[in-house]
Amino acid sequence: MTDAIKIDVWSDIACPWCYIGKRNLEQGLAEVSGDDDAPVIDVTYHSFELSPDTPVDFEGGETDYLATHKGISAEQAREMLDRVTGVAAQAGLDYRFDLLKHTNTVKAHELLHFAKANDRQLQLAERLMSAYFTEGRHLGRIDELVALAAEVGLDADDAREALESGRHLDDVRADQQQAAAYGINGVPFFVVDGKYGVSGAQPAEAFAQITRQVWSEHREAQKVTQDL
Repeated sequence: MTDAIKIDVWSDIACPWCYIGKRNLEQGLAEVSGDDDAPVIDVTYHSFELSPDTPVDFEGGETDYLATHKGISAEQAREMLDRVTGVAAQAGLDYRFDLLKHTNTVKAHELLHFAKANDRQLQLAERLMSAYFTEGRHLGRIDELVALAAEVGLDADDAREALESGRHLDDVRADQQQAAAYGINGVPFFVVDGKYGVSGAQPAEAFAQITRQVWSEHREAQKVTQDL
């Protein structure tokens, strides 16, 4: 059997382009899944904090955050949010920046590692991003994170203990160190098979194209091995 294509995704649940990139990746992979020789793919999400100095309870809305963090006017911030909302809609996502609660995301990243250890990471990544961008849930609070973990089938008590103890904080830091080693300074960033880097929320067709290319490389490598 040909080895699976490994796609490692660095992202932050509070990054609007990361959710768009996630959806475009999924649409691209859905396209290639219909191929006669459909690729086998393993997707893993990794931690990247866009704004680690953000307090858990940020005072103000997303417009206030952007204006302060990027040093732009409130009008420019609103224009940025309107643009990304439009792009999100094209990907089938209904962003609600009027509801969004900006917060520190380190605990959400810890929870994603807990979910990975329990084979629920992909489900939780989707649930967290949906909760943050479309439902206005407060993902800096442990109670909220535990509730969302339970929704995807994770044990609530174990999830709470993992978050309160910081069980997976070292895993978060290891992801961030790996990102630095790769030279990643913005997300989303996709590393395909450990050798191809794809930056930004590329369209679904781009993900389909590189997946087919890499799968062809896998097949060629398998053929060479068999011929030896």
